[in-house]
Amino acid sequence: MAVADLLEPADAVSLSAGGGRTRDTRLTPSAPGNPTPMVSIHELYRRWLDELWHGNRDVAADLVTEDFVGHWPDRDVTGPADLAAVVRETHAMFTDLSFALEVGPVVEGDLVAARWTGRGRTAQGPMRFVGHDILRVRDGRFAEYWVATRTDS
Repeated sequence: MAVADLLEPADAVSLSAGGGRTRDTRLTPSAPGNPTPMVSIHELYRRWLDELWHGNRDVAADLVTEDFVGHWPDRDVTGPADLAAVVRETHAMFTDLSFALEVGPVVEGDLVAARWTGRGRTAQGPMRFVGHDILRVRDGRFAEYWVATRTDS
């Protein structure tokens, strides 16, 4: 069983440090009239990592708000189109790029945190890097993002 499975209760209810249940972490997508069933913040993050960062840039508009701001160490990006461009740029630097969730997602209020590992190949050979994400949720989508990464060549 993965660490993520231990941290994500099946009924989308968070567990407190003492083991008790806290608040319901389910949310509804923000599109008016959208018949999509409620999804958990955990599932929203899994789509972020498993779909968007694995190269499906089309889901950016489903996952982030129009006024989304992503904070990278060297720049800020705004909106779904800029986020999709960063994903495209990232994939252009690697072949066989993949990401694996190591810890989380952990939800506290409107914040989500997780640790992941990325692996890919560049012209110089295989590369491994780790990252920590913090995202703020608003109206069923991510509104703000902070990331810290380190390369382990």
